[in-house]
Amino acid sequence: MALRLGDTVPNFSQASSEGTIDFYDWAGDSWVVLFSHPADYTPVCTTELGVVAKLKPEFDKRNVKVIALSVDDEESHKGWIGDIEETQSTQLNYPILADADKKVSDLYDMIHPNANAKVTVRTVFVIDPAKKLRLSFTYPPSTGRNFDEILRVIDSLQLTDNYSVATPADWKDGGDCVVVPSIPTEEARQKFPKGVTEVKPYLRMTPQPNK
Repeated sequence: MALRLGDTVPNFSQASSEGTIDFYDWAGDSWVVLFSHPADYTPVCTTELGVVAKLKPEFDKRNVKVIALSVDDEESHKGWIGDIEETQSTQLNYPILADADKKVSDLYDMIHPNANAKVTVRTVFVIDPAKKLRLSFTYPPSTGRNFDEILRVIDSLQLTDNYSVATPADWKDGGDCVVVPSIPTEEARQKFPKGVTEVKPYLRMTPQPNK
C-alpha cells in the first residue's frame, strides 16, 4: 500500500554502506530525508548523491538526517561511492541503504511496475521526528532532483509546524507568509505584531514570524 501524507512510516532493519541500520533508532529525534535510486553506477544519481553530500551542512542545521537507497548490495555501493567522490569532488558523508532484497523498496512502494518493474523509482520522502510522512516527490529516472527545493520545503514544514502560517508560492526562508484561514483577521493582528495585510478576507499576509 502506498504511503500517504500523515502516515507513520514503517520501521526496517537493513544493511547499508555504514553497517546495518535500524531506521527508527538511526533517525532518533531528527527529521529524515530518505531518497531512492534506480541502481548503483547510474549517471543522474551519481550527481545527486554528490550534491546531497555538499549540502549536508544545510541539512544538519535543520536537524535533518539524509539517507539514500539503491537496490544493489554493500560491495557495489563501495565501488560507486569511490566514483561519486572522484567525479563530484566531495566525500560521501551519509549512508546508502543496500536494498538488494527490495524489502525497503516494497515497504515504501518505491517500485512502479508501469514505469519499470526492475528498479526503484526516484522518490524523496521527508519524515518528521514523530516518524510521520510529511512530503513525497517521485521523479522519472531522466530528471535530476532539486535538493534546494527539498530544503525549502523542510524550512516551510518546520516554520508552519510552530506558527499559525502557511507559505505561498515560491516562498523562501525570510519571505512573507500566509495567515491560516482558521484565524480571524482581528485575532491575527494581535497574534502577529509585525503586521497583517488583508489582500482579500481569505488571503492575509504577514512577515515571517520567526525572523
